[in-house]
Amino acid sequence: MAGLTALILGATGATGKVLLQELLASPQYASVSEYGRRVTAPERIAAGKEKLEQRTIDFEKLEEAGLKDKKWDVVFITLGTNRKAAGSAEAFEKIDREYVLDAARLAKSDDPAQKQRLIYLSSGGADPNSYFLYMRSKGLTELGLAELGYNDTIIFRPGALGDAERPEHRAVEKYTFPIIKAMSRFVPSVWMPVPKLAKAMRVVGEKGSEGIPAERVQKVGGEKAPWSLLDNNSILAIADSFN
Repeated sequence: MAGLTALILGATGATGKVLLQELLASPQYASVSEYGRRVTAPERIAAGKEKLEQRTIDFEKLEEAGLKDKKWDVVFITLGTNRKAAGSAEAFEKIDREYVLDAARLAKSDDPAQKQRLIYLSSGGADPNSYFLYMRSKGLTELGLAELGYNDTIIFRPGALGDAERPEHRAVEKYTFPIIKAMSRFVPSVWMPVPKLAKAMRVVGEKGSEGIPAERVQKVGGEKAPWSLLDNNSILAIADSFN
């Protein structure tokens, strides 16, 4: 399908900024909307400026953000944070789950004829029953997104994100990521280069879950809230198999 319209929420994050460039450079996307608390500076956009719409929004006032004004074929969500950056467990869950679910709900078209894909960047180990706040929040967000009723809900669960451009490096990443990257030579499931992740997200946005080899897609959820899951190995395979 050519001429797709896409919305990306979280385009200034480590993965979102690379995904945005992928979408703008792809001829499969006719227009790309970047909505967020901050938007990408013009000088950081390498190609496709003419098809980019940017809008600064307040996630506390999403009803005023204009998410209902347009109909997007694909909604990408790479929005997220961590407890330290958020300041508290409550603030973390508000940003990581509440903002995500509210934005996805508003971006969903009310037109039954509009077919939409929802692609969410979660995390390896996401589990709604996890003892750990981060993994529990991701797991609960996945379930909440599936219940919104998009035509095709696809969840990405990558391993540790490497080769990422970040404004600051967390201490845990500085000391553990070199070890994880070395391990990935023998256990590919633990490491995910951000450029490959962004490419795979762009490809899946174009093709949908039905356009990906069946052995790469895990079908999850019941009849009322089905969704598709891509683990680290599947994401790597998709990035390596498609242009």
